[in-house]
Amino acid sequence: MAHPPEPPFVAEERAGFDLNLSHGHRDLVQSVAFNAYGDRCATGAVDGKIRVFNRHKDGVWRLCDTWGAHGGETLELQWLPPTVYPNLLASLGGYGRFKLWAEDPSAAPGRRFSAGSSRTLSGKPAFETRSNKAPYRSFSIKHNEETRHTYLALLAADGSLSVYENDQPENLSEYTLIDDFAVAPKPARGEEVSFKVEFDPNPDPCYTALRAGVPTDSLAIVVAAMGTVKLYRSRDIITASYGVPQAQKEFYLAAEIGPGAHRGLVRDIAWAPGNVRGYDTIASACQDGYVRVFRVETPYDENDGKTWAAADLVRRETQNGGGAGAGAGGEALAAAIGPSHEKHQHQSGLSASLAKSGATAERQSSGQPGQVAHVVREVAKLDSHRTPVWRVDFDDDGQILGSTGDDGKLDGYVRVFRVETPYDENDGKTWAAADLVRRETQTGGGAGAGAGGEALAAAIGPSHEKHQHQSGLSASLAKSGATAERQSSGQPGQVAHVVREVAKLDSHRTPVWRVDFDDDGQILGSTGDDGKLVFYRQTPQGAWAKSSELGMLKTRMATPS
Repeated sequence: MAHPPEPPFVAEERAGFDLNLSHGHRDLVQSVAFNAYGDRCATGAVDGKIRVFNRHKDGVWRLCDTWGAHGGETLELQWLPPTVYPNLLASLGGYGRFKLWAEDPSAAPGRRFSAGSSRTLSGKPAFETRSNKAPYRSFSIKHNEETRHTYLALLAADGSLSVYENDQPENLSEYTLIDDFAVAPKPARGEEVSFKVEFDPNPDPCYTALRAGVPTDSLAIVVAAMGTVKLYRSRDIITASYGVPQAQKEFYLAAEIGPGAHRGLVRDIAWAPGNVRGYDTIASACQDGYVRVFRVETPYDENDGKTWAAADLVRRETQNGGGAGAGAGGEALAAAIGPSHEKHQHQSGLSASLAKSGATAERQSSGQPGQVAHVVREVAKLDSHRTPVWRVDFDDDGQILGSTGDDGKLDGYVRVFRVETPYDENDGKTWAAADLVRRETQTGGGAGAGAGGEALAAAIGPSHEKHQHQSGLSASLAKSGATAERQSSGQPGQVAHVVREVAKLDSHRTPVWRVDFDDDGQILGSTGDDGKLVFYRQTPQGAWAKSSELGMLKTRMATPS
């Protein structure tokens, strides 16, 4: 008996992204982090060592550096944006020490992050901190490209959250505490704890939040504290230092997902990038085996007298003299943030209108100026793992969600958008595939020959039962005239469509030549004789409003000399 032929040899094609590497750790890998470009990977192990790998042009990952970062396990890792120089890597150890590592590009590979005199010594971090009360269990870093401010959030095991700010990227060792408050009661001794914190990854709040009164520079943090998930947002307050009013950020509880939504400890949370649709998306990984997805919205008053123009949504910063925080600038700052507080019936005066919350309060939203109500609702409850879920995260577009659990599997979920189409609810059909999908029946030579013609007529016949036409294929499928304009005359197979104008945009005020949508159908772009590329964004009500504008310059290629 002849052996079956062997499959032809296929040359190995190196994928554009392949991370099947030997990490080299002598213990269990606890955390992994990629940079924004996906060409650098950092791994942290239980033995406290961190290893950094670089992906070269040939697609091979090679070791860049390894050093002892912590005395215990490495809980979390995070890269700062590549726009910050030098490259920074943040890590959190099992004993609650947070460290920030700076790369020395001039050093040889293997010595770029570690500053010790030998490979056995630990590296020297650029910044280090720990809590004197309880060890830190989670951290998150956010960098504002416009202001060049870096924000650091540290969540301790006793439920206290500390937020730091660095306004000088050149000085990595100076972080100022801007707020410190409790997100949950202190757990009892011996109780299993679970804490996680993450900043909003989007550069700005969504446009509905701006319409509701959230400042453009507002910070948002989502916290998983034991069995609850809480969302905090910052508001601007005024504090007096040596008699001079200064602006400061204070966090308040904008929304809370109580213990009733989760039937166990919340192990991880994730905030989806891409809030261009006017709402935010948050996912949680719970010990009860479910991955839950929540939608966060900010209701606004349609009769607030505002439009979707940038002038109404973006707060204008006003500075006098030395800045908004000095002298008359304090009044300028109060005037700048005042319009969002007009609807609050508080007494006039800076101290009353911008009152600071108590240090021991839980920062509940009590209707104070600058506090915007948020609404959270569950949109998905995924039980693919059927075991405790430990990690959850979104991709860079916020369209794909991944999770891992005790089953040892990585599950990926994709967002599905609903498209509403009018139909007759009394058509006698259900949502089963047998009623929605037309069944193709073939007999003999095909559905269009011989008895197949009758089979085709039977396949499409049920949709024509309500039409009072004579029986027979020629009558039920009468062909339109060749010279007719093919008007919809109610013949079988013709479905009525309804078209209505939802927007009439005149931003160009000149002849328009090109128009196109993005891949999600949420952003519309157009170009015209004015030489501008104008973008429009769809509002939650379905209307379209101008979001941004780009000017195009005419260029000419120089002839080679």
